[in-house]
Amino acid sequence: MSTISIVRTSPFTRKQNTREIPISVEAYALGMQAWKAGELIQNAFPTLSPADREFIMSGITPEEWDDMFRDEDFQDSEDD
Repeated sequence: MSTISIVRTSPFTRKQNTREIPISVEAYALGMQAWKAGELIQNAFPTLSPADREFIMSGITPEEWDDMFRDEDFQDSEDD
């Protein structure tokens, strides 16, 4: 399978992130067209992982999600 490099800016860190996405240029273009026309991201890119779809939408990497919410998860478990 071919991959493409996608660059997005994270709203959390304002850092430009690059992610290799396992999709062809043609499939990516069709998926983006569908998504921008109002299709749900999971329907526009059904073969991609949730992490890859999130990155396309927001520019947030899985590592950034972990960093942002790690402390909240720990605090929630302490409150129980």
